[in-house]
Amino acid sequence: MLVSTPAIVLHSFPYGETSKIARLSTRDHGVQSVIAKGAARPKNRFGAGLQLLSEGVAHFYLKAHRDLHTLSAFDVTEQHAALAADLRRYASAVAVAELILRFSPAEPRPEVYEMLRAALDHLVHADARRVPQVGLAALWRTVAILGFAPSVEVCVRCGGPLGARARFSVDGGGLLCPGCGAGVKAGELGPLDQQALAAFVAGATDAPDLAADHLAAHRRLLVRFVQRHVAEDRDLHALTFWETAP
Repeated sequence: MLVSTPAIVLHSFPYGETSKIARLSTRDHGVQSVIAKGAARPKNRFGAGLQLLSEGVAHFYLKAHRDLHTLSAFDVTEQHAALAADLRRYASAVAVAELILRFSPAEPRPEVYEMLRAALDHLVHADARRVPQVGLAALWRTVAILGFAPSVEVCVRCGGPLGARARFSVDGGGLLCPGCGAGVKAGELGPLDQQALAAFVAGATDAPDLAADHLAAHRRLLVRFVQRHVAEDRDLHALTFWETAP
């Protein structure tokens, strides 16, 4: 069955001498693998359409109970060149793509596709000084929409109010109130950092401005949380690169 759906390229690589395999985040069919026959030839009908983060409409033959489908065409609408021109924007975008590639199912999840599309748009248009916050928001929102959101509004242990000096427990999966956090090895977050974290998880692009050392701490926190609760200690190369990018 030939289907057409908005899609974004999450990954692509050569297959054989003349073809490519691409992994797509699609609006209507979740994450799907497609083979683009002839795409590695100098002159081919796909052109540069299968580059990482290219956005467009994918036309492919969807076969039930198959893991690889044949791509007929990919009509590019946006290649997000501005992302490739800025290391911080690009690092955030490919880290989001990696999470979706690895952990979003091959079933209809239009909210995942729409979130990715919005995240790329926000990263393209963000003011340069806001890129770190926008990247954090994109990644935390991805974690949340995949079903791994931490508890950031109430204590993850007792459900009570957090107070001014909450602690974030990676193992516990969220913030702890002062009572539950007493004696727990966990990072302390003041009111501004709590407010920023809640905004990031909600995907808000207007999170409070944070000093560079606080932004670095938030990056480390997100990576530790993803490794513990999402990746189950598997390597995520794009996320590691994002954490260490300038």
